[in-house]
Amino acid sequence: MLYAAVGDRLVIRGHQVGEPIRDAEILEVRHEDGSPPYLVRWSDNGHEALVFPGSDAFVEHFEHEASDT
Repeated sequence: MLYAAVGDRLVIRGHQVGEPIRDAEILEVRHEDGSPPYLVRWSDNGHEALVFPGSDAFVEHFEHEASDT
């Protein structure tokens, strides 16, 4: 199962040989435990979409700064 936080990177491997890897910034996590779905912004075209990642996806986690609010 995938777990993510806002600001992490969702990476989806190509489904066929030669197909590029796609990645997106996670903008919103819909569940408190960090499980999908995620609202993401794709890096290749800037499109925002709600994604239910499959087994070909993984999350790159980044350090997140605490907000001052």
